[in-house]
Amino acid sequence: MKVADYLKEGLKNFTQEKVEGAVGECKEGCHRVSVFVSRQGDKITDCKFNATKRCKKLLAITDYMCQLVKETGEVPTKEQLLSFFSEEKEKEKMENRADIALSALRQALEAS
Repeated sequence: MKVADYLKEGLKNFTQEKVEGAVGECKEGCHRVSVFVSRQGDKITDCKFNATKRCKKLLAITDYMCQLVKETGEVPTKEQLLSFFSEEKEKEKMENRADIALSALRQALEAS
């Protein structure tokens, strides 16, 4: 899938407000993402995010990551995220945005 096609479907896990639960943040250059995770026991019950709106790649990959977390209850691999967006041409940028999103998610999980 291409990022533009994913964004046309709409972001499912983006929030303007801080959500209850643990938060993890990652910044790199002008890119910033915050991931909010809620748990009940060992089970992840919700995953939302907020990010700089400039980078469409970061928005798409983080939204998809949150969706996978909610569906599976597990941290997706970088390869899972990248394979979903395999039609994107700028592979290096996609790898970087996946690293940013996963770093924020891991921080949130450690804090929860």
